[in-house]
Amino acid sequence: MTDLSMSDEELARQPAAYWTGVAYEALIAFTRARQLEKGYTQPQFWLLRNLSVNDISPDGEGMTVAELGEAMKSYIRPEDDLEAESAVLEERGWLRRDAEDRLWLTEEGEQARVDLARHSPAIRAALHEGIDDADYIVALRVLGQLIRNAGGTAP
Repeated sequence: MTDLSMSDEELARQPAAYWTGVAYEALIAFTRARQLEKGYTQPQFWLLRNLSVNDISPDGEGMTVAELGEAMKSYIRPEDDLEAESAVLEERGWLRRDAEDRLWLTEEGEQARVDLARHSPAIRAALHEGIDDADYIVALRVLGQLIRNAGGTAP
């Protein structure tokens, strides 16, 4: 639809929804490809994070797949199959399932979460290459205002 060789005036008239949608898909695809190269998927990492008391979980208690899906509803994608992803993590010994079908993070799973988190700075650095932090901050502030202008709640 567009390219960045347009003039500033032409770019100023571009629809933000188009650009944010394209950006979202590209960023997710890039991130997921880098994670897959390291042997894990984004949903697997989210499962570990959501079950870790040292990360997202407030109490480290086990959760069902449905509860995890509810906890991740703001960022899970329609194609993500948490049941299948959790089964892979169970096979690796990173999760265990109890009699009530709740998933629990194992010691090995906690160590895996820590190890996998070490890849995040490199992914971020690759995505931010050539972007000054000040420009990035301005972009996020602009996106936040667009969200508020559209009636949403910016984080």
